[in-house]
Amino acid sequence: MDVVICDVGPRDGLQNEPDALPHATRAELVTRLAAAGVPRIEAVSFVRADRVPQMADAEEVIADTDKGNAELSGLVLNERGYARFATTTLDRVNCTLAVTETFNLRNGNATLEEAVSRVGAIVAAADRPVTITISCAFGCPFEGEVDPGAVAALCERLEGAGELVLADTIGVATPKRVRRLVERVAILGPRVGAHLHNTRNTGYASAWAALDGGASVLDASIGGLGGCPFSPHATGNIATEDLVWQLERDGVRTGIDVASLVQISLWLEKVLGRRLEGYLYRAARWP
Repeated sequence: MDVVICDVGPRDGLQNEPDALPHATRAELVTRLAAAGVPRIEAVSFVRADRVPQMADAEEVIADTDKGNAELSGLVLNERGYARFATTTLDRVNCTLAVTETFNLRNGNATLEEAVSRVGAIVAAADRPVTITISCAFGCPFEGEVDPGAVAALCERLEGAGELVLADTIGVATPKRVRRLVERVAILGPRVGAHLHNTRNTGYASAWAALDGGASVLDASIGGLGGCPFSPHATGNIATEDLVWQLERDGVRTGIDVASLVQISLWLEKVLGRRLEGYLYRAARWP
């Protein structure tokens, strides 16, 4: 079994930090992850700096990064963001929309129909591979439980648009729910991924369930950084080094050097001045 690990720490992780890091430090993080063998990295997002100052200077981050063999992606929320993306050397565009009406309005100032239209316009314009992240696929902080049928129906509308990643935005997914939903979406034909948070300590088990259901892409964040600034009480993503250690130990090939990931988390701990949410970088070496 092979799986593509996408480290979202430089974007989804750092955007949830209270202080904005210099663009050179953010570029160094991307460069270190690429050197560790991470095959895909979500490096930046093209959003308004006055709304998400942690993600300012995306173009400068890209210019200062040595990506090696890694595929770099950037998040865009609308056509203005895509216009900025299109001027860069990034390899993949990631656009996102939520299953629920309320989260789309709170996060993107758009109705669900408007969000679908925006994503469609980005996909139509894109000259590079596209990933579409479906937020609130397992639950919404504002509307509560989400019907899996509604998720599948939205994915069916997006069929042919690109890779679909099912996101547990608030960390309420459980393994059986994840496996069933991934299986349901995979039947439609697209490449399916999962973006999991560990808010309620179910993220790693759910990652295994996603693989069992047919997912071939897993998002994770170095050190377990992240959350969602627009989702109350959402804590960090599953940690990349913890996930990779678990997968490799059970024979799933990732091509990533775990020891290098641990060193990156130790470096990040000093940069951020706090203990990170991941566990592996604090554990004794094994074997």
